[in-house]
Amino acid sequence: MLTRKQLDLLEFIHKRVQRDGVPPSFDEMKEALSLRSKSGIHRLITALEERGFIRRLAHRARAIEIIKLPDAMLKPTGFHPRVIEGDKVDPPRDALAIDSIHALEIPIMGRIAAGVPIEAIADGAENVAVPGTMLQGNGHHYALEVKGDSMIDAGINDGDVVVIREGPTADNGDIVVAIVEGNEATLKRFRRKGNMIALEAANEAYETRMLRDDQVKVQGKLVGLIRTY
Repeated sequence: MLTRKQLDLLEFIHKRVQRDGVPPSFDEMKEALSLRSKSGIHRLITALEERGFIRRLAHRARAIEIIKLPDAMLKPTGFHPRVIEGDKVDPPRDALAIDSIHALEIPIMGRIAAGVPIEAIADGAENVAVPGTMLQGNGHHYALEVKGDSMIDAGINDGDVVVIREGPTADNGDIVVAIVEGNEATLKRFRRKGNMIALEAANEAYETRMLRDDQVKVQGKLVGLIRTY
């Protein structure tokens, strides 16, 4: 089953190709769905591919094939797949593959800094599908879009979506969402040293931040990562 946004995007692409013979740009998709950024379109296209409605063609940049349409969009004469142009290349073989049968949707709560702390935890207006295996264990799960490069040596890049298990505690070495002094949020590796908390970057260009334990509140631990290519 598709979410409302996924269905809206698939229908918009299909109608534009049928009408004009060419697909809409990512900017046009973003505007049509009233999204704030193209990263939301990337996630929706990935979800449509995972559910078998589209396929990105190997060795052809910016090419997408529509495989099928939902019953509600099919005309009596049936549907014939067409190749359309998009703004994404094929993901590498080791890109995350989500089995739609076992995928669950969690809210994207906003952006979090892997660098200089910025405000995080927004309104959860968008969702992202993640494998159920990422959501093992007790507690609420949510996703955040990463901004910055301070965790690149831990394999977390700018633009990645991290999956967080909400909770107030962490073990040394865990990568956590930390609220600093009540109003800043950041993604860092957690280490407790006596009454001090070290928030460690995974990039030599950034220094470790040492803070009193009453200045740091753990909001959750990293349990997964989703990357869009």
